[in-house]
Amino acid sequence: MERVHFFKSEKICEKVTTTFLTHKSQIAQILPEADIQHVGSTAVPNSITKGDLDIQVRVEASFFPKAVQELSKLYELNKGSIKTEYFRAFKDDSTTPPLGIQLTVIDCEVDFFWKFRDVLLMNDKYRLEYDELKRRYEGKNMEEYREAKNDFFVKIMTTSEYKKLHI
Repeated sequence: MERVHFFKSEKICEKVTTTFLTHKSQIAQILPEADIQHVGSTAVPNSITKGDLDIQVRVEASFFPKAVQELSKLYELNKGSIKTEYFRAFKDDSTTPPLGIQLTVIDCEVDFFWKFRDVLLMNDKYRLEYDELKRRYEGKNMEEYREAKNDFFVKIMTTSEYKKLHI
């Protein structure tokens, strides 16, 4: 059983920034039409993190097949994630920190990673609530944590802050 562990994001802030900028540049070279965003807990100052870097790559539906093809050349497909005509997850566990890439079609039902980040940046109450959830799952089962995290983000989707976000 995989256990989850967290620490303050400031411990890896400099490395996260360097890794993000490196991969953003590489992705932008092969997908110049993409909107590339740093998402996840390391994108929210003062957060608790598992220590990975999440990047959302947003493309128009017409570019999605090309984006899948191009990202597959750089990253491993995350086989533990869903695979649809509007979402793919990739990973690179060899980077420091480990990297997760979420490829989404703009405005599809899973184009929400950037919104979660922005809500946590707008309202510290939600960031603190999310950090408390992580503290409750420290050292516990990863799947149970993911379920609780999903429930938390379903709640975030009902907030006025979330409903106001559009790009």
